[in-house]
Amino acid sequence: TSFSTPKKKKRDDGMREHLTGCARSEGYYKIDKKDKLKYLNNSRAFAEEPPADTQVRNPRVPEQRRLLSSFTGSCDSDLLKFNQLKFRKKKLKFCKSHIHDWGLFAMEPIAADEMVIEYVGQNIRQVIADMREKRYEDEGIGSSYMFRVDHDTIIDATKCGNFARFINHSCNPNCYAKVITVESQKKIVIYSKQHINVNEEITYDYKFPIEDVKIPCLCGSENCRGTLN
Repeated sequence: TSFSTPKKKKRDDGMREHLTGCARSEGYYKIDKKDKLKYLNNSRAFAEEPPADTQVRNPRVPEQRRLLSSFTGSCDSDLLKFNQLKFRKKKLKFCKSHIHDWGLFAMEPIAADEMVIEYVGQNIRQVIADMREKRYEDEGIGSSYMFRVDHDTIIDATKCGNFARFINHSCNPNCYAKVITVESQKKIVIYSKQHINVNEEITYDYKFPIEDVKIPCLCGSENCRGTLN
């Protein structure tokens, strides 16, 4: 028994009529140049814009553009920068520091006035912070990582945080901390004050309040104050 390939019929628009209903089921066949040119001419005709008097214009387009421009101009820059921080995270690492214990170091050059990292932790009230600080002492945890946001809000990164908690204090730091508001929520973000080289340690001024019991500073900078508080 022999099988014959069904003959492909041509349509008026230059396209072949597929007897099986699907081009893939009929295998490969070469298209003549005349048929190809005819198809291309038909495609160009569909792609051309209709005459000016038949075009349907949306009268709200200019208004929408003005609204978009107005929104972009008035949008909270902190939100835009914070989104950039999430999508373009800096390459950082933590390792032994000559200042104190562990520290955070840059793995790539960081330009001045760039977001470096967010200080992540649990948002707690002052009352809870006082209770946790005592509990951490009872548990033998030598260092607690708490960052004050405002009068009654503190970020506790002691047991739930990221690399930002390893940033050491310096009296001559290369970064600074800034409180920004993103979608009605206050966040602490570390910004670079100056250009930071690869393998350079990230530091900022803790700005501890002045107290009678002093905490010695080991930053080693020329203008070191001697104490953190």
